[in-house]
Amino acid sequence: MEWLSPEEWEAVRLSLSVATRSVAVSLVPAVAVAWLLARGRFPGRMLLDALVHLPLVVPPVVVGWGLLLLFGVRGPIGGPLNEWFGVRLVFTTEGAALATAVMSFPLIVRAVRLGLEGVDTGLEQAAATLGAGWWDRFVTVTLPLMSPGILAGAVTAFAAGLGEFGAVITFASNIPGETQTLPLAIYAATQTAGGEATAARLATVSFVLAVAGLILADLIARRMGRLLGRSA
Repeated sequence: MEWLSPEEWEAVRLSLSVATRSVAVSLVPAVAVAWLLARGRFPGRMLLDALVHLPLVVPPVVVGWGLLLLFGVRGPIGGPLNEWFGVRLVFTTEGAALATAVMSFPLIVRAVRLGLEGVDTGLEQAAATLGAGWWDRFVTVTLPLMSPGILAGAVTAFAAGLGEFGAVITFASNIPGETQTLPLAIYAATQTAGGEATAARLATVSFVLAVAGLILADLIARRMGRLLGRSA
C-alpha cells in the first residue's frame, strides 16, 4: 500500500513543477535587477529596491490580488494575452508558477546581490587593462565569482516556492491537478472531515523538501566558495 495516494502524489509533483518553473522564469531578471541595485547609480534606485522587496513585507494575498488585476482575463496585461495569443494565466498551473515567481523573486535578488557585492572589482579592472570588454569581463570574471549567490538564491527560491500559499490560492485558486500544490492540498485536507492523516502526511513531505532545499543551498554556496577560493 502506497504511503501517498495518487491525488497526494499529484500535489507533490505539481509543487515541484511550479517551484521549478518559478525559478526558471525569475532567475535571469533577478540577476539583472541585482546587478542594477549593486552596481547602478541612477535616480529611483531606492524606489526600485523597495518595489523588488515588497513581496517580502506585504501579505501574499495582496500580491495575488495585484496579479489578478494585472493578469486577469480583463486586466491590462492578461486581457491582451488572452485575446491576441490565447494565453490565460489566471486559474492555471502557469499562473501558479507566476505567483510563486513573484513571491520568491526578492530572495534571488538578495542572494545574487550579496554575491555580486563580494566580487573583487580589482579583478574586473585587471581584465579591462588586458583588453577585455564589458561583456567579456562579466562572463569570464564577474559571473563565475557571483555564481555561488546565483545558485544559492535559485535553490532557496525553489524551497520557498514549495511552500507558497497566499498568492497562489488568490491568483490561481485551489484546483486539484491544476493549481493544488502541497500547501493548498494541506489546507484542503484540514477543511475536510477526517483529513488529519492526509494533512500530516503532506506536511511531512513539505517539511522534508523544504529542509532539503535549504541544506542544498548552503552546501552549494560553501562548495562554490571553496572552489573559487582555490582557483583565485
